[in-house]
Amino acid sequence: MERVLIISQDAEITDSMQREISHSGYDCVIVPMDDVQTVINRQPPHLILVDSSRQLDTSVWESILDLKKQKKLPVMALIAAENIAGLDDYPEIDDFIIYPYDETELFQRVKRLLLKNGESNSDEIIRCDGLTIDLVTCEVTVDGKKADLTYKEYELLKLMSGHRGRVFTREALLDKIWGYDYYGGDRTVDVHMRRLRSKIEDASHTYIETVRNIGYRFIKGDQP
Repeated sequence: MERVLIISQDAEITDSMQREISHSGYDCVIVPMDDVQTVINRQPPHLILVDSSRQLDTSVWESILDLKKQKKLPVMALIAAENIAGLDDYPEIDDFIIYPYDETELFQRVKRLLLKNGESNSDEIIRCDGLTIDLVTCEVTVDGKKADLTYKEYELLKLMSGHRGRVFTREALLDKIWGYDYYGGDRTVDVHMRRLRSKIEDASHTYIETVRNIGYRFIKGDQP
């Protein structure tokens, strides 16, 4: 999963950004400005988002841009409108967004930088309404929180999320996930599906629906 590092001293702004970015399926870490190097060395991010909405500290920026050069990381700035002219001193910054920001614009800019940097591959990561399935690491998260799935639960989710809107019969799921020579009945699918849904769904998220007397379907949703 791509990790976004937010550097800021303003808890109100960072809490909001972390919530929005995590909901989009990214891992989001907040660090104060004096602890950046340690965190980057311990948990290398894929993008650095710097909150400069209140001030544009020269020494902090120089330190961040040094890290950008060393680690080859994209850097994005959150900046107040009155400080835009100051960006001319830092041409290395990849992108910026003006505070107060629009949530959709923030997500799109973060997504664009990650794609541009080559860290996000749409063929390897499936996203839908807060759900993220990393096909390389086999990690599943909902709003940034890891879902602890069994192997069969993961295989069911991967199969169905890769065919959104398609109805799978219980027999088809048994064949594809357990194999044609498996002697278990339809009940096996129902039990695994119930456990899977209990781990990824709640009152705010529904991804799979039961199609009466037939089987199951992964609901079509927006995928960035």
